[in-house]
Amino acid sequence: MRPMLKLVLVLAMGVLTQACGITPVEPFRNDPLIGQLINTATGEILEMDTLVDDLLQADVIYLGEKHDNPEHHRLQRRIIQALIAKGKHPQLGFEFFSTGDTPLLLDFVDSHRAKHSDVVEKKVGTMLRKQLGWDTKSDALWSYYLELVCLAKKEALVAAGLDLSDAQKRRITRKGWDKLTKIEKQSIFSTHLDDKNYQDYMYDLFAKVHCGMKNPRMQSRLFDTWVARNDTMAHTITELHDTQPDRPVVVIIGGGHTEHNLGVVDRVRHLKPGISQVNVGFVEITRTPSPVHDYLAPLELEGYAPSPAHDYIWFTQRVSYQDPCERYKRMLEKSRLHKRE
Repeated sequence: MRPMLKLVLVLAMGVLTQACGITPVEPFRNDPLIGQLINTATGEILEMDTLVDDLLQADVIYLGEKHDNPEHHRLQRRIIQALIAKGKHPQLGFEFFSTGDTPLLLDFVDSHRAKHSDVVEKKVGTMLRKQLGWDTKSDALWSYYLELVCLAKKEALVAAGLDLSDAQKRRITRKGWDKLTKIEKQSIFSTHLDDKNYQDYMYDLFAKVHCGMKNPRMQSRLFDTWVARNDTMAHTITELHDTQPDRPVVVIIGGGHTEHNLGVVDRVRHLKPGISQVNVGFVEITRTPSPVHDYLAPLELEGYAPSPAHDYIWFTQRVSYQDPCERYKRMLEKSRLHKRE
């Protein structure tokens, strides 16, 4: 195996290991920000009831998560239940499911009409997992989303997948948008938004996520996939809203897709000017202590209004304090030493 490919695979495994919630090397930090909910426009610390009251007028509510953080999913559930208690019956849209998964999710929701024993209910959940192709994925991750889908079932809420299929994402990442066949492009919705400043910003983020590695060809393909996914999710969100405008769309999504009101948020705004969107982000504290104003600092990007990461930030403990790039750096150094020998 080529050394660089081996390093990339090791890095990927490190990220996956962290995502599965392995015990961190450092002890958890008792940061005073944990549990605080802040309105980033005012810096005011809020109670959840105030947040929910603010959400009642929104057409689209983003609940931006770190996928493997159980506290984020617990808070999502609390907010959805609070909206229901206030008389709202939201539609739930999931980044982690594709638009093609929606009939399976709705079939599961419809099964609330039938009375089943606990044993049968468990079998129905297991069958849904297999139908969705989640039987080979993390049990913990599946449990987080199943709990929310079960809430949709209990309350008879619409539950829909928002994203491209895994096969579509793989095709774009492998080939790049320009190399897709005509029929593939026709099956993927596009806003046709094209902005060099946003592209450069995302290229920098991709490099950061990949520990400083910059491969222009791969960055281009990752960006193509990122844009196609955000376009698809934005289109599905607006379709859900148009179908039942009296029911807000609550979007269960990775916080990166909504940071600084870019990504999905910007594209929904483009497709549906005037739509009311609220961007709530569940944010893990940083590895080392940071003042609150660092979290609230707006992004200054030419062509876009300065915006903090989210309209509301709810701080939580980290899942892990491990830095996946540290292992990568050690492997890279070993590889360089090996080459010199």
